[in-house]
Amino acid sequence: MSITTVGIIGAGTMGNGIAQVCATSGIHVVMVDISEAAVAKGIAALTGSLERLVKKEKITPADRDAALARIKGSTNYEDLKSSQLVIEAATENHDLKVKILKQIDAIVPADVIIASNTSSISITKLAAMTSRPDRFIGMHFFNPVPMMALVEIIRGLQTSDATHEAVQSMAKALGKTPVTVKNSPGFVVNRILVPMINEAFFVLYEGLATPEDIDAGMKLGCNQPIGPLALADMVGLDVCLAVMEVYLSEFGDSKYRPCPLLREMVAAGRLGRKTGRGVYQY
Repeated sequence: MSITTVGIIGAGTMGNGIAQVCATSGIHVVMVDISEAAVAKGIAALTGSLERLVKKEKITPADRDAALARIKGSTNYEDLKSSQLVIEAATENHDLKVKILKQIDAIVPADVIIASNTSSISITKLAAMTSRPDRFIGMHFFNPVPMMALVEIIRGLQTSDATHEAVQSMAKALGKTPVTVKNSPGFVVNRILVPMINEAFFVLYEGLATPEDIDAGMKLGCNQPIGPLALADMVGLDVCLAVMEVYLSEFGDSKYRPCPLLREMVAAGRLGRKTGRGVYQY
């Protein structure tokens, strides 16, 4: 199956990042969000990202213009009908994702593959909410999408070999390295990463060290390129909390209990870079 047009639901950080890598790889994109303002904000973000690549001489102005010409912003799900693959990249909320996936399923042709960019929710469960579980798959990109080389490909119980092969090939066409993992809460990377971030919040909550020293310790002591608290700000504290709550619910193990400080900061609206304040001020 040749994928020449990709539909993306969500023009936020992940959605516009996926749109950018598709467009720069020669794939046409239809990026849908709930409002014109959200779509415009997503287009502006990826335009800025492409401009930075031009300044760094990673791409030419002509490459930038060609990529932007391949991206269509929309608030209408009907515009997804021309896609061979639709990627849901909405907020990490089960009920919201189910609502969106049912809308996509009702509109796009029966042979279209639907993928979710979920970082923790069961692909088998999401697939069961559609009429095409064999053509449903997890396609988990990492933030920031243009820079991160990995894509986790998650097979649900009913995902067909043809669907897996098509999505794996498409990930490679984007210049990414796909790794195939079994369906389990958090899959592989976030199963390890997010509890580590949560533990860093416990260390901060207990007053063992400052945020700066916690992050410096992990960068210099474990050779991590970014500290866990700074990374949480980049990912979004609300996303980290949502993932931990999925683990606690699905595994029933108290080791996945979200740190009270993480809950407090999310309740206060301090979600990280996207709100201008999280653990750090931006």
